[in-house]
Amino acid sequence: MNVSQALGAAAPRPLLRYLKHFEAQIDDALEGFAASLPPGARVLDAGAGEGQYKRTFARQRYTGIDLGVGDAAWNYADLDLRGDLAALPFACGAFEAAINIVTLEHVREPARVLCEMARVLKPAGRLLLVAPLEWEEHQEPHDYFRFTRYGLRYLLEAAGFVELDIRPMGGIFRLLSRRLLAAGAFLPFPLDALFLLTVVVPALLLPLLDPLDRRRNFTLGYLCYARKSS
Repeated sequence: MNVSQALGAAAPRPLLRYLKHFEAQIDDALEGFAASLPPGARVLDAGAGEGQYKRTFARQRYTGIDLGVGDAAWNYADLDLRGDLAALPFACGAFEAAINIVTLEHVREPARVLCEMARVLKPAGRLLLVAPLEWEEHQEPHDYFRFTRYGLRYLLEAAGFVELDIRPMGGIFRLLSRRLLAAGAFLPFPLDALFLLTVVVPALLLPLLDPLDRRRNFTLGYLCYARKSS
């Protein structure tokens, strides 16, 4: 067990939400998105992974699809379908809403995937998308892109989405905090005083400075809300 794993195992949930602000924002956004949809609405999870968000949409009719190649350690058995997001096996206008959570970087043709998601949404159907910017390579070799807010706007508009709301998920100080904690993965357990003083303490304090970064162009990623044109 390395330092980062030990810290994660020992930290209480409020502290984990503070340190893993990116993931906490995703969870909160998904819960709010689900609460805003009517019961029985059809929701597509495009890039569902292990289907971890299925319970969030328990009031709706959830469908999870994934190619199932991202992580060899994951269990894809609970997927509703295995398939290519660039050629979705659904009729036009089949869904009232769709989510695409930290998946767009793993597809080879992101523009085509967004066009396919727009196709299977009803007119005025809603999309919640999360895409990384400052993030390490992961799920290799299926990791192809990083997206700026301008790139996301271009791709979403080109696919026919409107009413775009693109929000940076933290600024430079939250980014620095996350990177400091990631360094713990390279250090052996047990924790030592030097690591606590030089890494963990700054990582805990840095997020408090995040309001100073008003532009937030150093960010872990973006939370995007959009609607298909009517």
